[in-house]
Amino acid sequence: MLPLAVLASGRGTNLQAIIDACNKKMINARVEIVISDNEHAFALERARKNGIDAIYIDAKDKEKHEKEINTILEEKNVGLVVGAGYMRVLSPWFINKWKYKIINIHPSLLPSFKGIDAQKQALDYGVKIAGCTTHFMDELPDHGPIILQAAIKVRDNDTRDILAERILKIEHQILPRSIDLFEKKRLIIEGRKVKILPGDTWLDKYSYPDVFYSDGY
Repeated sequence: MLPLAVLASGRGTNLQAIIDACNKKMINARVEIVISDNEHAFALERARKNGIDAIYIDAKDKEKHEKEINTILEEKNVGLVVGAGYMRVLSPWFINKWKYKIINIHPSLLPSFKGIDAQKQALDYGVKIAGCTTHFMDELPDHGPIILQAAIKVRDNDTRDILAERILKIEHQILPRSIDLFEKKRLIIEGRKVKILPGDTWLDKYSYPDVFYSDGY
């Protein structure tokens, strides 16, 4: 069983999706620790309600913050670190320490609309298709090798909040699936590309008809 650490700064809905997938045996993993840079993050409360260790670590001193996180991850024998709405850029030291063992979810079809409020960026630009991406973290924000993507049509009546909620529903699918693929050792990194080895699919058991999922989902 794959031991997970989840980094989260906010509500923790993606964390809940991971917890639910673990509980339903959709993924052979367990969340060992949830860490936040925000002492008021509801993600911490979600973790505690599910019997998961949860800790706030002050991030004013970035180096100290990351070293404390690293110590906890090593103590917990974590096999994969998951960024689930974690609003900080990790240093090259931390990224290299956990190279190809940190994945992140971003609410856009990368490489478009990196950074904060990607949904509003997409609407303001006038795109017709929007979505979300899971990727391995590297030294640059929202930049590492892409694992999965899922896309939806942008509707004329979409506001920033409506589009964000529509995208969030599919974030809750592709993030647990990406963990599943990692645990099954089906992800082969070749430069910027992630090759997904043949195997099972979630399309027949956990998908929406109006969503386009990249190969491997």
